[in-house]
Amino acid sequence: MDRTGAVAALREAVSAFTRRYSIGEKPWCVALSGGPDSLALTAVCAGMQPTTALIVDHGLQDGSAAVADTARRQALDLGCVEARVLRVDVGRGGGPEAAARTARYAALQDASAGAAVLLGHTLDDQAETVLLGLGRGSGSRSLAGMRSHQPPWCRPLLGVRRTVTHAACDELRLSPWQDPHNADRRYTRARVRLDVLPLLEDVLGGGVADALARTAAALREDCDALDDLAHAELGAAVVEQGLDAGRLNELPDALRRRVIRLWLLGGGATDLTDNQIRRVDELVTNWHGQGGVAVGSGLRSQRLVAARRDGRLQLHREPV
Repeated sequence: MDRTGAVAALREAVSAFTRRYSIGEKPWCVALSGGPDSLALTAVCAGMQPTTALIVDHGLQDGSAAVADTARRQALDLGCVEARVLRVDVGRGGGPEAAARTARYAALQDASAGAAVLLGHTLDDQAETVLLGLGRGSGSRSLAGMRSHQPPWCRPLLGVRRTVTHAACDELRLSPWQDPHNADRRYTRARVRLDVLPLLEDVLGGGVADALARTAAALREDCDALDDLAHAELGAAVVEQGLDAGRLNELPDALRRRVIRLWLLGGGATDLTDNQIRRVDELVTNWHGQGGVAVGSGLRSQRLVAARRDGRLQLHREPV
């Protein structure tokens, strides 16, 4: 792309997104890290709509407070009506990357107070997410990647390459922050970005990131259709104190496991894995009197257990 057209390309991407999802009537929030993607997005949004920049300081790196304050001042210089620094305490659940993400999203959702939150994820981020899901064997839901619109979260740049956001910063003469974690190969995503994707592009002759993003979009459509069917089947399978295992057993495998996932989430399950869902599924399809399956409940003192009794799947809580 002609570097002088980068800002215009981003503006068109945001405009098309807001028209499609009708989010242009109210003020926006933009999640600003200070990096090139979010800084370019903030610059474009501030010129289109009253925009509040939300800057999360995870406190995980030396000088993080200074980085956050620089981003705050940049946002105001770009025309944001407000720029707020949100300081969070990062836990340990699921590893450092997952814990930071959990804390960040919770802080952004609380601070946005119901407004749309625009995130700077690009097509490259989507490709990395698909590869990570493939490596974990997490199933089609993970391979479907990030949703472009899942209120309050809005990702208008999922069809835009990272090179465009970097070019936009150059065009606007902005100095984005370069997160050292992005170049730290101790982090899995950094290794995918720096080593895996470039190797695939070289071996397969280019176009891999675009192909992965297209795959994610196609799988997302399939997953959404199956989820709609699963919601209907869940309602039909609900009986007193549980789910009718016999009715579930009549469903196709992919649909039945989605019904089970929805049921577990509705009962308070958290951080579900594909393995856990399949083990609960075996209570339906391979029943031989086995014990229940424990899943996370989001509480340190309790766990949820899915078990089969009298032809029904039931959930109960047990102390850890």
